[in-house]
Amino acid sequence: MFLAKKLLLVASACSLAFAASAQTGAPAAAWPEKPVTIVVPFPAGGSTDMVARAMALHMGDKLGQNFVVDNRPGATGTLGAGAVKRAAPDGYTLLVSSLGAFVVAPHLLKSVPYDALKDFDYITVPVQAPNVLVAAPGQKARTVKEVIAQLKANPGKVSFASSGNGSSDHLSAEVFWQQSGTEGLHIPYKGGAPAINDLLGGQVEFSFQNVNAVLQHIRAGKLHAIAVTGDKRSPVLPDVPTLAEAGVAGAEVYSWQGMAAPKGLPPAIKKKLADAAIAAINDPAVKKRMLDQGLEIVGSTPEAFTAYQAREFARWKTVIETRKITAD
Repeated sequence: MFLAKKLLLVASACSLAFAASAQTGAPAAAWPEKPVTIVVPFPAGGSTDMVARAMALHMGDKLGQNFVVDNRPGATGTLGAGAVKRAAPDGYTLLVSSLGAFVVAPHLLKSVPYDALKDFDYITVPVQAPNVLVAAPGQKARTVKEVIAQLKANPGKVSFASSGNGSSDHLSAEVFWQQSGTEGLHIPYKGGAPAINDLLGGQVEFSFQNVNAVLQHIRAGKLHAIAVTGDKRSPVLPDVPTLAEAGVAGAEVYSWQGMAAPKGLPPAIKKKLADAAIAAINDPAVKKRMLDQGLEIVGSTPEAFTAYQAREFARWKTVIETRKITAD
């Protein structure tokens, strides 16, 4: 009888210990025990893909497991983001996307397969970059003042290329027109490469492009840089003024990449992920590679990214509704 009671007490103690370990997230201590998938909702080779792959390599080294990039393009990034939303919140499926899927597409498309404010746990914004207003080779305008004069002399006729409706380069143009009291002609392309090619060929007149996408053409003298959309000058274009310096206030725009996970990530795993991600983007070799291409290191905390996401979501909702921007 005494032995039976003793065995019962031991069993109860074991059960309580197991329950306590589950509640405190003890399994998170062993994470990751298998490869982690980073979904990039765009084709391979772009800026977001480059950032994700650089981080994946160093996060894998730090955490002792492979971090594998899975490109799932489609529906302006919402296809891949939707797949991550549906995944288990166990730290084995992550999303690395540009701002499009997080704060633009939810306002631009009639329906998206996730709620951008409720369905993700935000890990970090690794990098950001201003856009740069560039002129085609044959353009005479060399300053913001001259571009505005050209727009006012030809309202709705001066062409601005973008990588697509709702892209950061398109939104930069819309904010610029709004803040300068002008109106241009938006020419959307299916990606940045064809937009830049036509700009180089003179088929379109101007464009706001990611600094890293056109830096080589600016340095080669093929495109003329007029102004950047950041709140300070770009280190890789120190002689190019900001729009505010050139007289157009309130037109600051940054393109950024963010890392997120399905909502419900255990706090211990979120911390390990954030620590590894921030360490990866600040690795000297990765940092130099990003800076050389005109990207700026952010490495924000989960709390800072969550607050930033909410601000950006509200800002672009207002811009898209005010400017009547559509996905068509």
